[in-house]
Amino acid sequence: MSQEEEKKLEPKWYVVHTYSGYENKVKTDLEKTIKNRDLEDYFFNIVVPMEEQVEIKDGKRKTNLKKVFPGYVLIKMIVTEESWYIVRNTRGVTGFVGSGTDPIPLTDQEIRNMGFDEVPVTVDYDVDDNVQVLNGPLEGFVGVVQEINKQKQKVKVLVSMFGRETPVELEFSQVQKLS
Repeated sequence: MSQEEEKKLEPKWYVVHTYSGYENKVKTDLEKTIKNRDLEDYFFNIVVPMEEQVEIKDGKRKTNLKKVFPGYVLIKMIVTEESWYIVRNTRGVTGFVGSGTDPIPLTDQEIRNMGFDEVPVTVDYDVDDNVQVLNGPLEGFVGVVQEINKQKQKVKVLVSMFGRETPVELEFSQVQKLS
């Protein structure tokens, strides 16, 4: 397998255009087809991006989920003849966003801007490691890592302040492992 073919086997995010109002139907139909045809190795995630919207009507607070991109579904997949065919021929799908026959994946920057894909972040410290706070109001303080949350890219550190252990949540970039 050439390096070019190898690169194609890497899953990427693609945007699929659907009839308005069919986004969730496309998602469920596609999930069923993938399961029925044993194609789980080619599809990694199907998302209809939603955001909470708070509406106050007649003095009552009401929370609704609203589609962020009506008429679009995001799919993390490996494009092969078969996987591309399955998506294109799902009822409600009008096509991939891209140039006709060649779907164009989203860039890492576009994915980050949407804030829904976990761009892998590695940290050189572990739970129970001693770390130093590099910036912010606790700059210079030393603490012990209690928890690492990769989804939120936050680390919980137990810092000793005024003779008392205090748990503090910090950004990954705000702490450094003490050697």
